[in-house]
Amino acid sequence: MTQRIDKNGIVEALRAYTEQKGGQNKAANSIKGVSSATLSQMAAGNWEHISDEMWRKVAKAIGYGTKAWNTAETATYQQVHALLQAAQEEARVMSLTAPAGSGKTYAAKEYEAGHRNVYRLMCDEFWSKNDFVEELLRAMGEKADGLTKRERLALACRVLGMKDRPLLIFDEFDKLGDNVWSFFITLYNRLEDQCGMVLLSTDYIEKRFRMGLKYQRKGYPEIWSRLGSRCVELDRADYDDVKAVCEANGLTDEAVIEDIARSAEGDLRRVRQLVFANSRKAR
Repeated sequence: MTQRIDKNGIVEALRAYTEQKGGQNKAANSIKGVSSATLSQMAAGNWEHISDEMWRKVAKAIGYGTKAWNTAETATYQQVHALLQAAQEEARVMSLTAPAGSGKTYAAKEYEAGHRNVYRLMCDEFWSKNDFVEELLRAMGEKADGLTKRERLALACRVLGMKDRPLLIFDEFDKLGDNVWSFFITLYNRLEDQCGMVLLSTDYIEKRFRMGLKYQRKGYPEIWSRLGSRCVELDRADYDDVKAVCEANGLTDEAVIEDIARSAEGDLRRVRQLVFANSRKAR
């Protein structure tokens, strides 16, 4: 059975996304394979010639989910928001670490959605240097067609340097190869005191730094120094966090919440799955 597409909901989310990106053209440039004209038609209610595939592509790109979910301000959520705000306002550079499923990515997405000039990249282990800069420009809503790698990097730095308190969030930065990590040094050098930068990852990144420093791998001392020679460890999700998530999404039975907390073992992705499962059961 094909799931119904909530076009009104997508349009509403698209308006907020367009505002965050700084206009319709930039919003379109940030979504691969979607034109500004298509977004205009969506916003205007002219939906007759827009395919279901296009609606789904836009919904996924702007982070619109089909399942209703309410945010609970867990300890990690509050920490991430406070640290991202400090990084943005003071052009600070830092590395934040937490276990998988702690909610750091969710918190970063929410922060990005609610603030101008914030650009989050979900890093990929298969990215080359060119991929990295291309994805950075796409997140910023800038076109990279026809530009060399050097020109793309120069454009990204120039645009960021003209913005009011920009912030770059590199999610799962530890997945990138050493050759791509070196671009972080270039970005830092060109945008020092102009742009905040935050690396989000698991605690594996600190182990990787330690090994890189021990064996004197190229770039590691420079990056480690620019991060203040430390990673900020975020709080792990505890019972109170699990309870807050459950209650924010309509689950109030203490026994059920305790069962979810035991089963999830601090993984908020698992908590989300169990909340939805219990909601289906209740219906």
